[in-house]
Amino acid sequence: MAGTCTANNKMPGPVPGIHVFAAQVPRSRRRPFRIARALAAAVLACLVASAAHADFKICNRMSYVVEVAIGIDDKSSTATRGWFRIDPAQCRVVAQGTLTADRLLLHARALAVYGASPTPQDGADRLCVAQDNFVIAAARQCRGGQSQAAFSEVKPSKTEDGTMVAYLAESAEYDDEQARLAAIQRLLVIAGYDAAPIDGVDGPKTQAALAAFLKSRGLGTDLVQSPNLFAAMIKALEAPSGNGLTWCNDTPHIIMAAVASDDGKSVISRGWYRIEPGKCLHPDVSGQPRQVYSFAEAVDASNQALRLKDKPLNWGGHVSLCTRDSKFEINDHGDCAARGFNPTGFAPVDLSGGGKTLRFTVP
Repeated sequence: MAGTCTANNKMPGPVPGIHVFAAQVPRSRRRPFRIARALAAAVLACLVASAAHADFKICNRMSYVVEVAIGIDDKSSTATRGWFRIDPAQCRVVAQGTLTADRLLLHARALAVYGASPTPQDGADRLCVAQDNFVIAAARQCRGGQSQAAFSEVKPSKTEDGTMVAYLAESAEYDDEQARLAAIQRLLVIAGYDAAPIDGVDGPKTQAALAAFLKSRGLGTDLVQSPNLFAAMIKALEAPSGNGLTWCNDTPHIIMAAVASDDGKSVISRGWYRIEPGKCLHPDVSGQPRQVYSFAEAVDASNQALRLKDKPLNWGGHVSLCTRDSKFEINDHGDCAARGFNPTGFAPVDLSGGGKTLRFTVP
């Protein structure tokens, strides 16, 4: 890849001396969203690098499986490359050999199974990326199939073997072992099992939830120590489940979905969750709500609502709740339009049997 370095959407232990900065997700019309109460602010933790660059490695100390894209900024050009998948407590070389670039840049996103990126980017550099794996030589002017994302400059540390390393970290400042366990807990909660709080601390509740999950999905206990653990858990999450709400996209289009829950005191709606064609996703519906509601719509490459025979291709109902075009969490649904929100028709979902799968198909 030509490049340089320092550092989705209706859409990835602390080291002494690190410089920490927050990262902001670029705005778009629809973005998946996930409640981030347990995550005060996702950050990139980076150390100051020397002038010479060797292999560049990213290490993930977050409780999310992420995909990263790098930007290599030189005097005459800026190139980007992605996506590099990095599991919690794992590292990956994203650029090999000596880099003579002016700056290294980084953008991270969580997998769609989480509902949204926990790593909002606030970098000033808006560079081009593609939805799938890509190499873009001139990354400041996007072409068809490309979109802009915010990249943050990183200044990695240099290890004894000459490798340059930067860390993806949360405000919880997990070490590797804690990040791995917190990531397991997070996926268990998404799957509908009680493994909260997501804190990276082992205990009987986490172990019971993990055992129940593995048994229900026909997975062996030896998987826990396997390097394929997260891939296997996510694959299981992308299939229908008997626990909680499952959305399955049986269309050839990207679908953005929103969920709402009524606990008897208030109704909270949140979105957007991105569901790829042929995939399933479990929105986070915590606690024991009295009623759950769902809305989903198909979108095009520009994240605009698709129409089929002059009608929006969506799946909802007659319960009017508030949404908005960007990611949201709303707990007051009175007079949506007057407050700048969109009144949207949600459909009630019956979870009395323990689980419900909604399959979205083209009429």
